[in-house]
Amino acid sequence: MIAKAAGFVVRNGPVTGQDRWEEDGGYSPFTLAVEIAALLVAAEFADRLAARSLAVYLRETADIWNSLVEQWTYATDTPLSRRMEVDGYYVRIAPPETADAASPMSGFVPIKNRPPQASREKTSLVVSPDALALVRFGLRAAGDPRILNTVRVIDALLKVDLPAGPCWHRYNADGYGEHEDGRPFDGTGIGRAWPLLTGERAHYELTAGNKAGATALLAALEGFASDGHLIPEQVWDAADIPERQLFRGRPSGSAMPLAWAHAEHVKLLRSLADGRVFDMPPQPRERYQVQGVRPRHTIWRFNNKCRRLPAGRILRIELLSTASVHWSVDGWRTVQDTLTEDSGLGVYFADLDTAGLKPGDAIVFTLYWPAQDRWEGNDYDLAVT
Repeated sequence: MIAKAAGFVVRNGPVTGQDRWEEDGGYSPFTLAVEIAALLVAAEFADRLAARSLAVYLRETADIWNSLVEQWTYATDTPLSRRMEVDGYYVRIAPPETADAASPMSGFVPIKNRPPQASREKTSLVVSPDALALVRFGLRAAGDPRILNTVRVIDALLKVDLPAGPCWHRYNADGYGEHEDGRPFDGTGIGRAWPLLTGERAHYELTAGNKAGATALLAALEGFASDGHLIPEQVWDAADIPERQLFRGRPSGSAMPLAWAHAEHVKLLRSLADGRVFDMPPQPRERYQVQGVRPRHTIWRFNNKCRRLPAGRILRIELLSTASVHWSVDGWRTVQDTLTEDSGLGVYFADLDTAGLKPGDAIVFTLYWPAQDRWEGNDYDLAVT
């Protein structure tokens, strides 16, 4: 069962077809954190079964993806970063690449539940508390400067102070919630604050060593519940509209109870009792924060067609079927052919001997598919940087 799940992740990741809000596909910091943590946990199970090569492949894949989180999702030197006086921040989601490797500095993200004329925003200008999953799952430290920068931007754009305490929106420009005048959501509206996110922020504060702050956020989360102790999906965060039974800091017309929010509440109670985030997998923290493991490889795959190869790295070509990689480092004057290996998870990979290349060198390759007896028909270039 675990091998099947890990196989799905490595075949379809690092991009996701749908983020956790069920709205957009692409490179999501939240999903990346979950994927990477899951691969490391799966590797431990492979070790227990003496499946050494499988464990190595899973860890290598996790290491590669972890090293690229910032390239995929951290935006720098934007109008927003300059206004907030930070060097950058993690974006909500970066679109899946189609021609080049994704960059949060380019492209647009669809904004659902908004009128057509307002349904797209620049990827680099949309942020979300989702980035805190990088801390929740142990990939980044709570005090990492990139995390602190992102927290600052999140609080400036998404935080609302309510009678029970602070609460956060899912992302800026969200349209999933009642209209400004309190009319029910009808496909468009204005996103409201989610108690769930107060629980998640409490877990971040606990990781940062601020147990008192986390405890205060627990009280806020409980303060958003209905008189029957049900935690809603969203709370009303504007001025009272009594005729619509909308009161600031109280449940809006959203789903109630939201089981997801109740689960976060239970987890927060447990975490505060333990004095640590109880559901943080230990593997990512140990590997990336304690050991500081860096990858030996850079990956190229059809959903991540990178154009640069850091000097000293091995280029790993990953495909979904057997192929021969036909490649050259001198403009096709000489060529090499490398057959793919079966990872055992439905991914076939070829490691090219590129570790000796220097900045300014380049590699070009194409693919031959023996099962179909055909060539790919395209050449792919990478510059060594």
